[in-house]
Amino acid sequence: MGNRGMEELIPLVNKLQDAFSSIGQSCHLDLPQIAVVGGQSAGKSSVLENFVGRDFLPRGSGIVTRRPLILQLIFSKTEYAEFLHCKSKKFTDFDEVRQEIEAETDRVTGTNKGISPIPINLRVYSPHVLNLTLIDLPGITKVPVGDQPQDIEYQIKDMILQFISRESSLILAVTPANMDLANSDALKMAKEVDPQGLRTIGVITKLDLMDEGTDARDVLENKLLPLRRGYIGVVNRSQKDIDGKKDIRAALAAERKFFLSHPAYRHMADRMGTPHLQKVLNQQLTNHIRETLPSLRSKLQSQLLSLEKEVEEYKNFRPDDPTRKTKALLQMVQQFGVDFEKRIEGSGDQVDTLELSGGARINRIFHERFPFELVKMEFDEKDLRREISYAIKNIHGVRTGLFTPDLAFEAIVKKQVVKLKEPCLKCVDLVIQELINTVRQCTSKLGSYPRLREETERIVTTHIREREGKTKDQILLLIDIELSYINTNHEDFIGFANAQQRNTQTNKKRAIPNQGEILVIRRGWLTINNISIMKGGSKEYWFVLTAESLSWYKDEEEKEKKYMLPLDNLKIRDVEKGFMSNKHVFAIFNTEQRNVYKDLRQIELACDSQEDVDSWKASFLRAGVYPEKDQTENEDGAQENTFSMDPQLERQVETIRNLVDSYVGIINKSIRDLMPKTIMHLMINNTKDFIHSELLAYLYSSADQNSLMEESADQAQRRDDMLRMYHALKEALNIIGDISTSTVSTPVPPPVDDTWLQTSSGHSPPPQRRPPSVVLPPGRPPAVRGPTPGPPLIPIPAGGPSFAAPPIPSRPGPQNIFAANNDPFSAPPQIPSRPARVPPGIPPGVPRRPPAAPNRPTIIRPAEPSLLD
Repeated sequence: MGNRGMEELIPLVNKLQDAFSSIGQSCHLDLPQIAVVGGQSAGKSSVLENFVGRDFLPRGSGIVTRRPLILQLIFSKTEYAEFLHCKSKKFTDFDEVRQEIEAETDRVTGTNKGISPIPINLRVYSPHVLNLTLIDLPGITKVPVGDQPQDIEYQIKDMILQFISRESSLILAVTPANMDLANSDALKMAKEVDPQGLRTIGVITKLDLMDEGTDARDVLENKLLPLRRGYIGVVNRSQKDIDGKKDIRAALAAERKFFLSHPAYRHMADRMGTPHLQKVLNQQLTNHIRETLPSLRSKLQSQLLSLEKEVEEYKNFRPDDPTRKTKALLQMVQQFGVDFEKRIEGSGDQVDTLELSGGARINRIFHERFPFELVKMEFDEKDLRREISYAIKNIHGVRTGLFTPDLAFEAIVKKQVVKLKEPCLKCVDLVIQELINTVRQCTSKLGSYPRLREETERIVTTHIREREGKTKDQILLLIDIELSYINTNHEDFIGFANAQQRNTQTNKKRAIPNQGEILVIRRGWLTINNISIMKGGSKEYWFVLTAESLSWYKDEEEKEKKYMLPLDNLKIRDVEKGFMSNKHVFAIFNTEQRNVYKDLRQIELACDSQEDVDSWKASFLRAGVYPEKDQTENEDGAQENTFSMDPQLERQVETIRNLVDSYVGIINKSIRDLMPKTIMHLMINNTKDFIHSELLAYLYSSADQNSLMEESADQAQRRDDMLRMYHALKEALNIIGDISTSTVSTPVPPPVDDTWLQTSSGHSPPPQRRPPSVVLPPGRPPAVRGPTPGPPLIPIPAGGPSFAAPPIPSRPGPQNIFAANNDPFSAPPQIPSRPARVPPGIPPGVPRRPPAAPNRPTIIRPAEPSLLD
């Protein structure tokens, strides 16, 4: 099971890639892949073609790869290629594959060198490949051509970084051998996203094009500019070979011959070349997938869970089932009714934590907005007294009245009650708007069937509009009932005696109905907006509004009180929002022109929204702080001067004023109680009953069932894609569950010195030239490739090895052991009379081991190739 499972790892990733790419979500789940990065002249395309054994990638000057190419190589007995965008067609001619890549690139990017991050998915089946998934990324370019923007270099780098920055991607950094390695853009970008080098593999191309006398041995041996995963050298076809249609298999044979015959590479020929690179990449990718399996499994499971609810309605989908549309219609209507009721009545599941909706907004209309509209009518004190005075005088006529007339009381009360119609009707309009919004939110789940959604909205909205008329008629009837009989025998009515008694009470500032003790009306955060910058500027405080005062504290713990402002003689006025401010402001001021707070005649209080401002105003109205009158004092004074009141008339006006205030309070209390009940009964509950009992019948009578349940094309495509991804995720989890991860993977090599990559302007040493003798840097023993000039120190036996063994490091003596003898005519070094146990080729001056015993032959042992070779 373990071996079979490991073989399925890369095909598993290919299946996931197809499933996610087909629905445009390949970026949502990071899948293990190999990202191929390199400059335009690095030879990336030739490396990939060598893997496949076919010419199939576009060729040309300038930037050729203009879209990422996700290349999936799959071992198979037959050879063909498939594209994800035309999956039904199998390509056996790889010239057609090249043409399709070019056509698909031009379709998205245009024909004038544009680029796009949208990948092309190509799958190649062949008996000549190992399972691999590679992403061929656009080559790093510097100069824009054609329609390319001026920042083409940065766009390409950003695109490359999107792919190689994923922890699930291995990075194949391709660099030509005939360039300065420290300037390799591929290695620099890999270093940015993989500073520890855990995911980077180096590839050196064009080894056959290096200058004569130079080689890249130190790079390939990971001594110069080392990487933890090391380097692998390859030899690609030349442009002449490509133009001459040289067979890739012949090119691979020539590559093998090159490494076996080159003196600098023949000792590591088995670790070089395209076949070895393909094998290493297959092993590294397989190991990388296995190492990332736990995180991949958790990502797949979370993705599957997120899809469960969306796929639930599609699981039992049968397009050929004749009852499917009927079942779907019944389920949709039932779900719509449940959602509507939950939004109105409230529910613990799917709670909106960002804003109020449905029933919560209607509740706010009932208990904040509507009372605010009612209380707004009570503040016009001078007009009310003037109307009472006129009523008393008009009732008495030419006579001077001795008693307070009842008719004046009834006339003023009825006039005040009639004013209730406007806020009551406005309340109904606000509730209707919220109901319609709730219906639209609930029908959003019917988006799969556009006609059904449209008809449902139309039918329910029409019903709400019909109920609007009946509800408003009932509200007006309630007010007419109140007007039909003035009940002065009501238990809460103060009566004539109490009204006169109130006249004798002096310094009575404010009477709050049904509140015998000080209570907190509201708490909340407000910003005092008009404190100067010199005194600290605008600052937020915790405000507490009671029936007697407004206090503010440092925070909601209410321990550190900043100030307490009595509510006597306070009023509210609106303040225009500042040009640069996003706060909504209102102000509190004293009607007697006194400072309200410190040296401020008014304090400006700021809220985040207009709804908060309206809510605070309603709370202040409950505390008896009314809005400022619109009429000017001059107009009031002019009106007041048109008549004079004697003391008896003043007492009568005050008595009727108290009676009116008491009775209107009773009416308001009754209306505030009956309005929500009437609206709930006649409109909201009726609409719920209509949806549950009659909506389905109206739908059947409005249109044909087939037209109602006709799916949109987008929805059908979405369902197919969703089901495809759902089943792909389940299959992937099943395969992952069968994979044995107990096999031991090759550990990542230990860290190496990578300081060369930390300097942005550093240059690597040039390719190493190897003359007959070189001067090596201190700290490294000389690497002798063959016999040294001059006569050999020790003759090699006839049956001995034909190559020189590497030197054995020893402790340096007083003389310079690194000095090379470049003079072929100088005297040969002194040879001791007894043969020493040293390999041939030791330079002069290196101390030898103690001499061997006399009459014993010298034993020459061929040394094992060391890591230094």
